[in-house]
Amino acid sequence: MPATDFETERTYDEERFSTAPAFRSDRMKVVLGYFGPGQFIPVHAPGSDVAICVRSGRGIVREGDAEHDVEPGDVVVVPADVDRGVRAADEGRLEALLVTAPPPTDEEHEPVREGLQRGIFDP
Repeated sequence: MPATDFETERTYDEERFSTAPAFRSDRMKVVLGYFGPGQFIPVHAPGSDVAICVRSGRGIVREGDAEHDVEPGDVVVVPADVDRGVRAADEGRLEALLVTAPPPTDEEHEPVREGLQRGIFDP
């Protein structure tokens, strides 16, 4: 499998965060995440662990009741079934590597779709 490059895969969407797939198996999913100012992945609690490694920019990562201010080089790991969400700072873009194991189901991502549709980080 060829290496994936943040620069080559970079795409931003005016409306919501965007991702570029890097790898997927039955046991793990790896995506490159691109967030415009203030864009987010709504808080949800799927049955998978996630590791979020910030490559550039600033923002927050929700882990349960805690909100971590993040910047380049920070890594936040959130266990399965714990609320999590990612939001870029209002003044800039955020890029991060997100690794989930196992990949969340389509049903587990329903709160993400609903939160994006309603424009709410913490439904």
